[in-house]
Amino acid sequence: MATLPRNRMGSQQYDENKLGFGDIFTDNMLTIEYSSTDGGWQSPKIVKVQNLSLHPAGMILHYGQQVFEGLKAFSGAKESDILLFRPDMNIARFNRSCQRLCIPSLDPKIFMDQMSELLRKDRDWIPRTPGTSLYIRPTVIATDAHLGVRPSRTYLFFIILSPVGAYYPEGFEPVRIMVTEKYARAAAGGVGEAKTGANYAASLLAAEEAHAEGFTQVLWLNAVNRLSIEEVGTMNIFFRIDDEIITPKLGGTILPGVTRDSVIQLCKAKNMRVSERVISIDELVSSAKSGKLQEVFGSGTAAVISPVSHFRYLGHDYMVGDGKTGPIAKELFDEITGIQLATRPDPFGWVVNVG
Repeated sequence: MATLPRNRMGSQQYDENKLGFGDIFTDNMLTIEYSSTDGGWQSPKIVKVQNLSLHPAGMILHYGQQVFEGLKAFSGAKESDILLFRPDMNIARFNRSCQRLCIPSLDPKIFMDQMSELLRKDRDWIPRTPGTSLYIRPTVIATDAHLGVRPSRTYLFFIILSPVGAYYPEGFEPVRIMVTEKYARAAAGGVGEAKTGANYAASLLAAEEAHAEGFTQVLWLNAVNRLSIEEVGTMNIFFRIDDEIITPKLGGTILPGVTRDSVIQLCKAKNMRVSERVISIDELVSSAKSGKLQEVFGSGTAAVISPVSHFRYLGHDYMVGDGKTGPIAKELFDEITGIQLATRPDPFGWVVNVG
């Protein structure tokens, strides 16, 4: 039985074959403090994972000034390998999110170097069982003890690590999604394209209602007229209609996913017909009724590719294709995970070995 290293906060051994998502944490964390009156970002520290100490008036608690990221580290062929997939894109997106939330950006080289140092320190926590990885969660929060509404003048940046398995209980099996016309995730001019907790907090009620109906995720429509499709709760979304791969175009309300971009590039390299355009819920329903809807799948760091078997809209259920995982979703999943694990060629130079 493959196991993780002993949890240093206890004595339990963890079975890599039974890993869930986000409940186990490694020994160490990275912290960097910021003070506008003390020269900006301070010296990085790697310390034991510990609770944070915040004043009750800490601004993160009252005004939600916060940004986070998510990426993964993988084991490679050599024991010393620590493989990252397109970390430069995560770092760049992190800083764009910071800009939107009035948080000072972090030097990309410092971010990358210190994250790599933390990974090397906790390298023994990287699982090696297929389908597992070490999830990396960089976060920055506002820490000023102040009750007036303004940007904080002090911040805490930290990175924690978590060995994980599949994000969804279904694994790579198709999931069912519910289209919500009742709630909206983000509006133009808001923070929809930033990776900040507010977007996820706003999605919880719709997700809980979908779960109660037996659906895994929510498919969001635009906030103005609920006609065009935007994204799934934790993923970008793709549709294969009449052999065209379609994903909603970015426009300030959709998170610019790293996996989304990877899917687009891979499809173009395979000479598939790919479009980033407006797609309406009416077009999706019509294509399902006519039989032209061949595949639907989500893309994201946590799940990589998640095929969709059914969707519900206005009380009606529609099956996607034959209700099974489609060939393009399977091909993309195999291609991306193969590149991430260095078991397939990496023509784009996406993988960085920091071991």
